[in-house]
Amino acid sequence: MSDLRTRIEALLYHEVELLDTARLEEWLTLFTPDGLYWVPIDDRQPHEASASIIYDDTISREERVYRFLHLTFPAQTPRSRTLHFVNNIRIDESSLDGLVNVRTNQLIVEMRGGDSSQVGLGKVSTHAAAVHYVLRQDGDKLGIKEKKVLLINRDMPLGNLTFFL
Repeated sequence: MSDLRTRIEALLYHEVELLDTARLEEWLTLFTPDGLYWVPIDDRQPHEASASIIYDDTISREERVYRFLHLTFPAQTPRSRTLHFVNNIRIDESSLDGLVNVRTNQLIVEMRGGDSSQVGLGKVSTHAAAVHYVLRQDGDKLGIKEKKVLLINRDMPLGNLTFFL
């Protein structure tokens, strides 16, 4: 196994651990300064030409994390618990200019605790996605330049997606 593959796998597993443990301020540091977190509805269109479920540049990501960690809002009271499963990691090692394209399949399991007085509480939901990363290499450091989450049901009605995919 190549050193690059080992470092990429470590980054991906570290990222989902940070998401699952709500260490979101640390998660922010995984992105490059120009990083993008994108959950498109139609990935055949450029983000400028279509609506997105999530389209977060650096400032938007920081705002999303701040709201999630420091503000109370009904859609995350109580907070979601998640488990991210990452598999089928494919790396295009022929990428240019210090950028590496990585594709994974992910299964995200989410549950908000509580009782039956709130719709959806206590129920487990699953979200399957193909996740495409563009990683930037800077010496031995890898950063997320783009994370594009392609939910398999992205063009269907979706419930509460106020947690991090």
